Amino acid sequence: MASLMETLIDVLHRESELYEELYGVSSKKTSAIVAGDLKVLAEITEQEQTMVNRVSAVDREREVAMRDIADVLNRDARTMRLTDVVGMLDKRPQEQARLAKEKDRLTDAIKRLRQVNDQNQVLLQSSLEMVEFEMNVLRSTEQPPETANYSRMAGMTGDLYGVGRGSFNAGA
Repeated sequence: MASLMETLIDVLHRESELYEELYGVSSKKTSAIVAGDLKVLAEITEQEQTMVNRVSAVDREREVAMRDIADVLNRDARTMRLTDVVGMLDKRPQEQARLAKEKDRLTDAIKRLRQVNDQNQVLLQSSLEMVEFEMNVLRSTEQPPETANYSRMAGMTGDLYGVGRGSFNAGA
């Protein structure tokens, strides 16, 4: 059981480091969004995808470690949480403290990453709305104003109010 806990602590440590690194990259993304730098934004997005793949691999390792611990403890791996494992280590305070520290570090890293991603999502949505607004403005400048399009009204024979075709009299 001790080696399983060491494995879990190690996996949590590596996962926390990856999430913290991903947080740093995502924070740079915020600057690129604000600056409207699409090239840098594309590069950062590519970096993020690579890092997400690494996080997924370590996350699978964590799931395997939790499943192994659940098997040893004769518990259901689908319902067992890290908090449960920390609580079970009352008689092993050093392992309990290390596991709790890594769990809290991981939780904090995920929380900060979620916040910056939410912020980036809002900024991207605002940028998209601004682009859409600018496109609408550009489209409207290509069309003549509607007030210049006079249509013939009943009783009107000219293109302008009160003036009929060929009825201009300069001598009047």
